[in-house]
Amino acid sequence: MSKTTVARQIAVDAERLIGLSEQLHAHPETAWEEHNSSRWVAEALVEAGFDVTPAYLGLETAFHATYGSGPFRVALCAEYDALPGLGHACGHNLIAAIAVGAARALAPLADAAGLTIEVYGTPAEEGGGGKIELLERGAFSGVDLAMMAHPAPVDVAEAEPFAVSHSHVEFRGKASHAAAYPEQGINAADAFTIAQVAVGLLRQQLPSSVRVHGVMTNGGEAPNAIPARTEGRWYVRAESLAELAATEEKVWRCFEAGALATGCQLEVTPESKPYAEFRTFGPALEAYRRNAVELGRVFDESSPARRMNRASTDMGNVSQLVPAIHPYVGIGSLPALNHQPEFAAHCVGGDAERALLDAATALAWTALDLAPETP
Repeated sequence: MSKTTVARQIAVDAERLIGLSEQLHAHPETAWEEHNSSRWVAEALVEAGFDVTPAYLGLETAFHATYGSGPFRVALCAEYDALPGLGHACGHNLIAAIAVGAARALAPLADAAGLTIEVYGTPAEEGGGGKIELLERGAFSGVDLAMMAHPAPVDVAEAEPFAVSHSHVEFRGKASHAAAYPEQGINAADAFTIAQVAVGLLRQQLPSSVRVHGVMTNGGEAPNAIPARTEGRWYVRAESLAELAATEEKVWRCFEAGALATGCQLEVTPESKPYAEFRTFGPALEAYRRNAVELGRVFDESSPARRMNRASTDMGNVSQLVPAIHPYVGIGSLPALNHQPEFAAHCVGGDAERALLDAATALAWTALDLAPETP
């Protein structure tokens, strides 16, 4: 009966949830700049009677919302940051609406089920590590179960993300006229080239569990001037934080080689704390899988598109401290994949709307399955 109540409530809320998703999609905001997005998501919870704390723990675009007073605390994570230049090409508009939908559907049952429903508005997942910042300030303390659902081309139940570090790289040299006084210059672009070649050669000795990739964001300013400064952003991924640390040591030696060969100065600055690998809570995963199948979702274990479950997330850090799941819900986007403009286009409309409502229902049902009481 309680699951029927959840499904009925999500059906009643469908227009509101879809409208929220579309609003976020139409007005993308990048990491730490999600001022409107966080407010809109919080407002949808205030409407349902949630007690909302904005600017949670000193983070301007984070919030914390609660409902109920049961002993079993369920946290639903809402992400809403967009990708620079790509908008909601990873579907965080849907993640936020899914969390709101599940929370609003559980609220009328919370006390009878022995639940306290919490929604964490978590900014800056796309490289900023918002959840890590929240964790270090005391968020999620005492939570019994943390959940969220992420859009993907196809449904995948279990998250298996890489650990990842995000770094800003800068070489500083000396400008000079490239034709008249080239010997007076120290070429920061050459330093970056040497580093990239060295990383390319290093890949032969790296295990298949490792990924190293990045972009140059500033390669110089004029073709007739020796570049005095170049910058880039680089990610290193591995199966675990331990493997990540060992791999980073090798990668940064490649950048040091560029500095040594050219005489440039090198500065590597972390953009956030490293994202951890994911630790899945088995009972919740099995409950989610069962509930998703009941709703008609299909898990295609052979699809290459299921590899979105390897994408790094700061939800991995939450999972190291709190029982957690992070399933993926398919939006029928193929051949479009996450982080492509075509995927952003698929994050609104028919298939995305069904995914939103199904994922919200499946997460809410999962919370009820693990609740200490049966309402």
